[in-house]
Amino acid sequence: MNKQQIIWLIFILLAIVSGIFAFDFYTQTKWINFGLFTGVSIGCIILAQISALSYVQKSEKILLAIQKKDFSLFPKTEENNLVDNAVKLYYQSKEEYLTLSSYKLLYEEILNQLEIGLMILTEKNNQWEVFYVNPVFLEILQIPKYNSWELYESKTSEFYKIIAQTNYENSQEFFDISINENVKQSFSLRTKKVQNVKNRFCIISLESVQKIIEQKEKLAWNNLMKVISHELLNTLTPVNSLIQNLEYIANQEIVDKDDQEEMKESLMIINSKSKQLLNFVDDYRQVAELPKPVFKTISLTQIVESALNFLKPEFEKNQIKIINSLENQMIFADQKMIERCLINLYLNAIYAVADNSERIIKTEIKTFNKRILLSVEDNGIGISNEIKDKIFLPFFTTRISGSGIGLTLSKSIIEAHKGYLNYKPIEKGSRFEMWFLE
Repeated sequence: MNKQQIIWLIFILLAIVSGIFAFDFYTQTKWINFGLFTGVSIGCIILAQISALSYVQKSEKILLAIQKKDFSLFPKTEENNLVDNAVKLYYQSKEEYLTLSSYKLLYEEILNQLEIGLMILTEKNNQWEVFYVNPVFLEILQIPKYNSWELYESKTSEFYKIIAQTNYENSQEFFDISINENVKQSFSLRTKKVQNVKNRFCIISLESVQKIIEQKEKLAWNNLMKVISHELLNTLTPVNSLIQNLEYIANQEIVDKDDQEEMKESLMIINSKSKQLLNFVDDYRQVAELPKPVFKTISLTQIVESALNFLKPEFEKNQIKIINSLENQMIFADQKMIERCLINLYLNAIYAVADNSERIIKTEIKTFNKRILLSVEDNGIGISNEIKDKIFLPFFTTRISGSGIGLTLSKSIIEAHKGYLNYKPIEKGSRFEMWFLE
């Protein structure tokens, strides 16, 4: 029992004893003594109550500070269980609050460094509010920051309507909008619903398609320069060495038979390397000087059937099973170029399934988010994570006899049709997707 409890108990005992004396004097009609002891008893009760309430008030003050997240106090323990427990709870809550604040600051800083626009909405009382938005998001849409989601409707109504149409559920799409009455720009939009027992969030990521293309083009050119430099060095270095050797032989007064043979071998190697370099330049020309498409309305299904018929002997030779799921879709495109692109994908798929006991190539045509999708899928060896970012790089190949321009040409062809070609890894094999506008 601590000191404060002893004092409180003394006041209670004095109040009881004084009450007994007061009752005794009351029965004896000794009113002065009755009044005196009654006052003492009441005084002791009040002092005991004040003593008890002081700790309750201190505890209430600490609990109120915890409730309002006011951690500017520095309470101390006072040998009272109620106060001591409140103080412990206060410092525990303070530590948790500071930890959460540190994490929040760290997470916000990480999100602020992202190169894509990010907004997080939270639902309160059936109304959406802005929980977080990073600077890139505001920069893309060229709008100020608001806490109310409704205010964004007046600033960028097109974007607001697109989000509302998703019903704040999971979605992924591309759309074109005009920012500040400028020329329309294309954006990639993703929404993700996150929900628990208490809260519902909608995470919106926004990225400029033009910026994505520019970044990829820059990276592609850097990689291309590396490939060209590597190819030129591999060709010209031995050629230069052979030329120096030929100069040495030519400067001799007498050229014997062995030197003549060496000159012939050197010239043959130089000729071979020259042809190799010319082939490399020709391949590069095909990539760099892609002819303009001759557009007309054509059946995508017919293009697939034409490409399959062209490669039918290869499919039969390699015992490959062909599975088709083709919607009858029309596109505005160059038939020969799209067919060439498709044949490149089929040839890669034939190579990928070569070592399988069961060889399957699937082709699918369908519509998705107002776009037409043509996909080629195989159950082959797949593409490793180490090289999946290099497969569209000009002259990059894992095949001994490959030129490394098939996928590069295919990608350029689809982009010339204002679409895009991408690779999608699957559980077993590979899937290439060609996307076209409807």
